[in-house]
Amino acid sequence: MKRFLIPSLYAYEVLLALLVLLASALPAFAHVQQGQAQGFLTGLSHPISGLDHVLAMIAVGLWGAQLGPPAVWLLPVTFPMMMAFGGFFGLLGIPLPGVEVGIALSAVLLGLMVAREAKPPLIVAGAIVAFFAVFHGHAHGTELPPGQSAMLYSIGFVIATGCLHGIGVAIGVVHKWPAGRVALRCSGAVVALAGVGFLWSAFA
Repeated sequence: MKRFLIPSLYAYEVLLALLVLLASALPAFAHVQQGQAQGFLTGLSHPISGLDHVLAMIAVGLWGAQLGPPAVWLLPVTFPMMMAFGGFFGLLGIPLPGVEVGIALSAVLLGLMVAREAKPPLIVAGAIVAFFAVFHGHAHGTELPPGQSAMLYSIGFVIATGCLHGIGVAIGVVHKWPAGRVALRCSGAVVALAGVGFLWSAFA
């Protein structure tokens, strides 16, 4: 019974967050100029436009599934929150050194955590996720297209990130089977190797 309770609780939390975000967006929709309403759709599509972002965000969900409750919902909640924080600084034009390197390293480290099925203390896992989320958020914030609503754009990329985490958590359900655990660890190794490629590109 407990096994089904955590995913259900996570689903309700995500639904509640979406409702709050959409409600807060309504006044903005009433006042944006034509074309600015596309900010939400642009933000929604932005995280899935880069493989480095996609792999790192799915890895967060996979790692959370490996760690089990409460990490299975805490990590996917921590990442978007800290990503929004980083995005805010990006929107303000405040520089953050080594953004591309930080994003690449996030794929390497998160992939290794999944590959090793690492189980550090929850506060350490949360700190790792929060640290790298700032880099991802800053990259999104600095790439806001001219003339689009910053708030709607931010809401869009936060929701998309949550969905990618949800995909990772859903895939991570296979962790309860021995073959599934092996598959997840192999997936983590693939993410880490891809991260090495991203890191090479960042320094090239």
